[in-house]
Amino acid sequence: MTLSAVVAAHAAAQPDGAAYLGSDRLGWAEYSAGADALARVLAARYPERGSRIAVQLPDGPEVHRLYLAAERAGLVVVGIGPRAGTREVQHLVETTGARDLLTALPPLDDRAPAVDPARAFTADELWFLNSTSGTTGLPKIVMHHQARWFAFHRLAVATGALTGADVFMSVLPAPFGFGLWTAHFTPAILGAPCALLERFTPEAALAAIAEHRVTVLAAVSTQFVMMLESRALADTDLSSLRVLYTGGERVPPDRAAAFEDRTGARVLQFYGSNETGALSATALTDPQDVRLQTAGRVIESLRVRLFDPDSGADVTAAGGPGIAACKGDVNCLGYYADDAANRELFTTDGWMRTGDICTIDERRVLRVVGRASDFIIRGGKNISASEIEAEASTHPAVSLCTAVAMPDPIFGERVCLYVVPRDGFEPPTLDDITVHLASRGVGKELWPEHLVLVEGDLPRASGGKVAKGTLRDDAARRAAPADRAP
Repeated sequence: MTLSAVVAAHAAAQPDGAAYLGSDRLGWAEYSAGADALARVLAARYPERGSRIAVQLPDGPEVHRLYLAAERAGLVVVGIGPRAGTREVQHLVETTGARDLLTALPPLDDRAPAVDPARAFTADELWFLNSTSGTTGLPKIVMHHQARWFAFHRLAVATGALTGADVFMSVLPAPFGFGLWTAHFTPAILGAPCALLERFTPEAALAAIAEHRVTVLAAVSTQFVMMLESRALADTDLSSLRVLYTGGERVPPDRAAAFEDRTGARVLQFYGSNETGALSATALTDPQDVRLQTAGRVIESLRVRLFDPDSGADVTAAGGPGIAACKGDVNCLGYYADDAANRELFTTDGWMRTGDICTIDERRVLRVVGRASDFIIRGGKNISASEIEAEASTHPAVSLCTAVAMPDPIFGERVCLYVVPRDGFEPPTLDDITVHLASRGVGKELWPEHLVLVEGDLPRASGGKVAKGTLRDDAARRAAPADRAP
């Protein structure tokens, strides 16, 4: 089964039913017919099946119609997020050999011939390329086939009891894994409408939930926290909402609990990556402590393993800690044209690594302890940035936070904490944070030694995650001697 076939079936069975909601409503028949018209133009312009075209469009129905058209024309889409900078765009276009960069829909041409059905991709063929949305350096390029997202869809339906009666809203960038399954695949497979925003603001998202009676929301942690902090929340009817899928970064348990209390929805997540898909998940049937304070239960079909980060030995039986890896039908096809990166991604016997250090307890519940590459090494001791973030975010005046290494001539690195203050509270001082951590019994090694207050939001990479590389650079500049500091 391919998405093209699914959409064609909906167009025949419910032509006027809503596929996408927002500033422009798109029905199933219009969605399918529009994709056909675009496919004719694309096939005529790029006659070689398998040619790659880069697509950088705003989030909205049109980007999904272009993705569907490319599938029918047998063209591989290089999906680029609307926030990507020129350096990243150039890297993705040049590395993939994309024929063109499309930043708008090509004009239709009634004279373009019909597309040979044999050009359309099957579910197991390379269909889509996107970036890792990484936080440092130039991104790696991930290869997708549709089969993995149909498999992921089945997992999602089971965790959230999803049906065609649901109304979805995805406020995620369309080209990335979280955006693909929540806006391009799962709603369409179910025949359910999906509301989209061309540009996310918490107020616009809240208004759309109320207007469209959204039942299933997909948002990264930062976005739902911003919605929770918005003054518009008090006057918005969110009674239709029953599920929030979040992730993409650490989920703050206290804020997730507050979201549940305010909306009555249940907060769920998949733990995984653009590459792996998912290793564990939380479900409606899980108690709140599992849903909000862990990464959920291991998905047994993914055959999750833990490997010692130093020796590479399998430490799964001991429950870790170890680097989580998996092998299953939601995995990607690997990195495009990057043998060195693929050697890092896969073990020699084919298990796909996450780069996260995790534990698995006797209930098969997975917890992320830290990221192998996201440690602050202070005086020779590895300190988990994610653990610092988890503790610091419990301070009532902290809305969002992230921890990075600041260079230090004595200790090598010290902990620098970037904080977005919460509205209605006095911005916290470094002493406020450390006193709070001390009251929670947090050891001094996790106390930040530098504090930077940030207005609005933390800097983001093109995939929506915190751009830690940018913050590390900023911390290094702040640590530089005065005569060298910019």
